[in-house]
Amino acid sequence: MTFEDLPYRPSVGVVLFNRDGRVFLGRRKRRRGANAAIGHEWQMPQGGIDKGEAPRAAALRELYEETNVASVSILAEAPDWLSYDLPPDVAVSRWRGRFRGQRQKWFAFRFEGSDSEIDIDRPARGAHAPEFDAWRWERIEALPALVIPFKREVYEVVVATFKTLAKPGA
Repeated sequence: MTFEDLPYRPSVGVVLFNRDGRVFLGRRKRRRGANAAIGHEWQMPQGGIDKGEAPRAAALRELYEETNVASVSILAEAPDWLSYDLPPDVAVSRWRGRFRGQRQKWFAFRFEGSDSEIDIDRPARGAHAPEFDAWRWERIEALPALVIPFKREVYEVVVATFKTLAKPGA
C-alpha cells in the first residue's frame, strides 16, 4: 500500500469565537523530535472522532479535552468535510502509517464563559495531558499564516466559511 492509498483519520475542528468576534488559538507544545515550523505552531482545537461518536459531540469533547471550555453555544457547522495530508514521515511517526492525514468536520461555537474557564495546563479538569503551552484570541483573517503549512489550505477554507461570524456579539 502506498502513502496515497492510506485513509484519512476522521476528526473535527473547532472555531471558538469570543464575544469580541476573535478566535481561540493554542500554541502546540513541542514534542521531542517534532519538526514544527517555527512561528507556525498555532492551531484551533481539533481531534479524532471516536468510533460511534457524532461529529458535533466529538467537537465538544475535543474542545473540553484541550481547553477545559464547556460554556459554548453552536453557531454553525461547515457544509463539507475538509482534508489535509501530513508529510509522509510525520504520518509514519505519528500514526504508525495507518493514516495519510485527517478528514475534518468543522464547527463554530460561541464561547459563553469567561477567560478564567480556559485552562490549557489542566484541560478537562486535569484528566488529559496538555496539548498547548500558550493561548490567545486572534482575528480570524490571521489564522492561515499562523498554522503549520500543511494545514494552511484547510484553514483558508475554514476562515472563508466562518468569517461572517467574526463580529462582536454575532
